[in-house]
Amino acid sequence: MARARGTDPFARLRRGLAARQPVRADETGRRQAAVALILSPGPRGPEALFIRRAVRAGDPWSGHVGLPGGGREPADADLYAAAVRETREEVGVTLTQNSLLGGLDDLSPSMPGPAPLLIRPFVFGLPERPAARLSDEVAGLLWLNLAELPAAAARSVVEIRGDLVEVDGYVLGGALIWGLTYRIVRGLLALL
Repeated sequence: MARARGTDPFARLRRGLAARQPVRADETGRRQAAVALILSPGPRGPEALFIRRAVRAGDPWSGHVGLPGGGREPADADLYAAAVRETREEVGVTLTQNSLLGGLDDLSPSMPGPAPLLIRPFVFGLPERPAARLSDEVAGLLWLNLAELPAAAARSVVEIRGDLVEVDGYVLGGALIWGLTYRIVRGLLALL
């Protein structure tokens, strides 16, 4: 379906994000990370970019489907800067303030690690799918239609620290989206 010139494919989402103040967690004493939920118009509505993480020894997210992003470094002015830098490093996509649609609520992992972690998701809207260049941290990309995700909700069994655990998630396009990524996407879909 062709889009009329000058129309904003993300207008509804932009309004939804602007109408609410994201819940921000206390950053004191916590490791901080940020992710970019990147949207682009697709033939059947907005699509979101997901990454399949490379398989690496010692990486608790090895091989999982997630969003571009990672830890805040001392040179990052804030978590927005961390999301932009990490996205550029992981998939070679440059994000700008003009493409920022808004932020979602801060989250922490349900199964905490050795140090408390805060993750801040930022939502970006791009006029078309960007060309990507994968780093050694990323094994592949998936563009999934947002409208198809609710029907793809399912319970799945995953291994967490050696235990098999049943989790909520989305199973679509040969991918299981679960954990923090599932919670981030669920928060976005609630705005739509």
